[in-house]
Amino acid sequence: MINRRRFLHAGAAVAPTFLLGASPSLAQRTRKPLRMAIVTTTWWYGSHAWHMATRFLVGYPVNGKWHHPNIEVVSAYVDQIKDNDLSQRRAKEHGFTIYPTIAEALRNGTDKLDVDCVLLIGEHGDYEKNEIGQKLYPRYRLFNGITEVFKADGKSVPVFNDKHLSWNYEWAKDMVAQSKELKFPFLAGSSLPVTWRMPSVELPYGAEIEEAMVVAYGPKDIYDFHALETLQCMMERRKGGETGVKSIHALEGEAVWKHLAAKKASPELFEACLARSQTLKQTDDYSHRYPSVALMKELVENPICYQLEYNDGTRANMLLMNGLVTDFNFAARLKGHKEPLSTCFYLPPNPNVVYSAALMNNAEKMFMTGKAPYPIERTLLTSGMVQTALQSLHLGQRKLETPYLDVEYQVGRASTFYRQ
Repeated sequence: MINRRRFLHAGAAVAPTFLLGASPSLAQRTRKPLRMAIVTTTWWYGSHAWHMATRFLVGYPVNGKWHHPNIEVVSAYVDQIKDNDLSQRRAKEHGFTIYPTIAEALRNGTDKLDVDCVLLIGEHGDYEKNEIGQKLYPRYRLFNGITEVFKADGKSVPVFNDKHLSWNYEWAKDMVAQSKELKFPFLAGSSLPVTWRMPSVELPYGAEIEEAMVVAYGPKDIYDFHALETLQCMMERRKGGETGVKSIHALEGEAVWKHLAAKKASPELFEACLARSQTLKQTDDYSHRYPSVALMKELVENPICYQLEYNDGTRANMLLMNGLVTDFNFAARLKGHKEPLSTCFYLPPNPNVVYSAALMNNAEKMFMTGKAPYPIERTLLTSGMVQTALQSLHLGQRKLETPYLDVEYQVGRASTFYRQ
């Protein structure tokens, strides 16, 4: 590993000036680019910095055109520089400077805040795990490094935070509180809420949800967050808006099969999710069939289920069914509708992985307009959900009351996911 204090000093590069994929007018072509600082844990091929920071260096596809943000990366801080590091190569190619501290990156060689927006990426890297299985990514430390500059210099700029706010819910709440106190736009979360959907449907605004479900895959503490954001971007549109979560009961292994057999999670919604999946697992001797319970038990070694009860009484189940599916599928039973609403949240394949471009498109909108496209409270709530669900499993699959997840918020009617 290379010590992060071995950094590059290079001149600033001029970024292209297309604005959010539109045909550039003369004013847009001559508008001075916003200056961005990147604060990341690490940067290598396949990392989240590779997914997201690079979009602001070389652009990304929007509606059949290659869009170049009117944003110039001028500085970066990299917490851990690996042997396969890309940050120094990218700095040399694109003319930005890697600094040894967050404060220096945000001040960009001056004595005051000298950037217009900050991209915070706290995923990947060598960090410890705690007793309930959370990887202790330093998002809160990195975030505080940013806000310390804001406080000292008497100025703040928009910040995008990748994925969870923090593994510690109290710290996550403090991050949101600081953003409000310092009055800067703050956006965070997963790419799942903004990626394409198959079919391209939205939960009707103000609908009454009788029950909802997500069937997904991946490891706990990493992909359960994506699955909960998949769920929450739909749930928050229900009648009355978001009310917060009353309780979480996490199940694992045989308890999940018993939960499904007892129909405590809707068989109809489970079937709708599997029917939407593009990756439903089959066997070599017989395929193109709906899997029997026996086959599912053969395929899924350790199922996970998070049962959620919201403060307004709405119920939902999030299932990680590794070995059965490798995508994210949502279904809900709506009052007054005979059939469930269901869709697959589509993740395009490597290497272009346009779902991360969709996420950065929303981050760019906030950077350019000063307004977050959707509330930070969504990710505050899902951050708390993940920590509580892992605690539930750690405590022997105990149901936990969650008065602290009393996060109430409203979203607008407009959708923010990719449609074209």
